[in-house]
Amino acid sequence: MNAIQTDYYLGDCLEVLSKFDADSSDLIVTSPPYADRRSKTYGGIKPDQYVEWFLPRAAEFLRVLKPSGTFILNIKEKAVNGERHTYVIELILEMRKQGWLWTEEFVWHKKNCYPGKWPNRFRDAWERCIQFNKTKDFNMYQESVMVPMGDWAEKRLKHLSKVDQSRDTSKEGSGFGKDVSNWVDRKMAYPTNVLHLATETGNRKHSAVFPKSLPE
Repeated sequence: MNAIQTDYYLGDCLEVLSKFDADSSDLIVTSPPYADRRSKTYGGIKPDQYVEWFLPRAAEFLRVLKPSGTFILNIKEKAVNGERHTYVIELILEMRKQGWLWTEEFVWHKKNCYPGKWPNRFRDAWERCIQFNKTKDFNMYQESVMVPMGDWAEKRLKHLSKVDQSRDTSKEGSGFGKDVSNWVDRKMAYPTNVLHLATETGNRKHSAVFPKSLPE
């Protein structure tokens, strides 16, 4: 069995990536410093300056990513003066102008989020994992990550109505009718875009521990 060689590069991504060839990376996963968070570790970027700070890095990601590759951005808005800041939404819009396709968004449900109390909101138990691509024809190995159908299949697929066996318009006229019979006798289904993962605490010296299971 051949050994897998792993290379590590330590440094500012703008400097390091400038040495990488264009269209050379299959996957980029990053959790950059969030606005005004962990300022003692990262120096801190103001929410109103975040888009301007991130776009040059996004340009390098766009250059080195293969047309068939994927870029995942793990990020979360912060609350400023009692409301959520819009810097993440603004960043998505500017990245689309840069040439990115906003393909998908995963929700990382943090099962061990810290308790707390705020006057006008509840504690954060999730973060965004936003998927970007250069083209619509990117690699996606859906069959490799299928999950068991689950208990709902036993009840839902046992007694199918006529409506369940054709893709018709729903009674409300919403157009969301589905042919449920397609899933009879199937043992596996495609997963949802919600990821239930706890934050790892193995590296207690790091101010923003990133779980290895998230990119995996």
